[in-house]
Amino acid sequence: MRRSEAFIKTQKETPADADSINASLLTRAGFVQKQMAGVYALLPLGLRVYKKIENIVREELDSTGANELLMNVLQPKELWEETNRWKEIEEVMYKVGPDIGLAPTHEEQVTDIVRGKISSYKDLPLSLYQFQVKFRNEPRAKSGLLRGREFLMKDMYSFHATEEDFEKYYQRIIITYKKIFSRIGLETKLVAASGGIFSKYSHEFQVICPTGEDTVYVCEKCDFAENIEIAKVKDGGKCSKCNSRIREEKSIEVANIFPLKDKFSSKMKAKVLDAEGKENNMIMGCYGIGMTRVMATIVEMFNDVRGIIWPDSVAPYKVNLISLDKNKEADKIYKDLSDANIEVLYDDRDGVSAGEKFADADLIGCPHRIIISEKSLAAGGAEISKRQDPKKFEIVPLDKILDKVK
Repeated sequence: MRRSEAFIKTQKETPADADSINASLLTRAGFVQKQMAGVYALLPLGLRVYKKIENIVREELDSTGANELLMNVLQPKELWEETNRWKEIEEVMYKVGPDIGLAPTHEEQVTDIVRGKISSYKDLPLSLYQFQVKFRNEPRAKSGLLRGREFLMKDMYSFHATEEDFEKYYQRIIITYKKIFSRIGLETKLVAASGGIFSKYSHEFQVICPTGEDTVYVCEKCDFAENIEIAKVKDGGKCSKCNSRIREEKSIEVANIFPLKDKFSSKMKAKVLDAEGKENNMIMGCYGIGMTRVMATIVEMFNDVRGIIWPDSVAPYKVNLISLDKNKEADKIYKDLSDANIEVLYDDRDGVSAGEKFADADLIGCPHRIIISEKSLAAGGAEISKRQDPKKFEIVPLDKILDKVK
């Protein structure tokens, strides 16, 4: 993408209402625009990052045999009355008139879909997932994309004939989630937690981060970790698994998984016949990833005083190509890289100083940078550097740039 044709508008000053690193940098770098408290639009750069995250999640879930669908935002009152949640979660559900709600979650609809089509244990297990906008009347909308009222989420629901089959799948999804976040560039902790208003208990995937709003207690040696809500051992205590020291950490929750058992299937009469012809409630699980929260968490984790530092796997573009009045040579590099399916943001703007181009490149945070200038050409080619340290560069001959970037 040529910068002269791209809808990218950066700003030097931190927004007055930015209350977090991600709110400040994503806004300043032109990834998002705040519409109101807890509501952000994804601009072209932001949508590119989101799609990268979405594709990673989709690839890994599809590998488990899960099926993607798309459910509805508008939800009928009578469906939610079957589970008594029309009243139970009215504090968080936005309602459109007396009989329609905006879905904060989709257990009711997915159970309704499955109960109408599945009647035998032979059709199970089944796992259905979607990427969908959620609406929750969050009383403390804050921290940019970390706590919103309208947000993008991946939610998945599994259906099983037995508890044993559910437990097996639950453990498989833990492994799958770990792989997802590893590909994205985030190290997560599996943390035992309460289930809030949706379940008795759950497990969270937390990223240890000094700017996080959650508090978790983790073992210094083993994988033991608990949320402060349920923790019995505090900072400095002994781990119940290995007797090592427990340490308090701030963190950001990026995903959670719930063993729903038959909470919804029993109330909504979602049953299957077993091998003996006996009718049983389906056993269910729920598995969520806060997609825009993940984007915000990456920014909270990977940044410096100059801007964002995107991991390669989710960066809006792999390369930021900067021309300093050498568009002829830069055009050729841009074409070569693009023809090789390497994503390039090409800063070809005229009348913009070198300092402004460098500042924008730092702010936007593409992992790799190529600079074409009179100075670089005199030295033998182009300056190539990484976003983490743009001052540490090497000169690469123009005909070797494609191989170098690959």
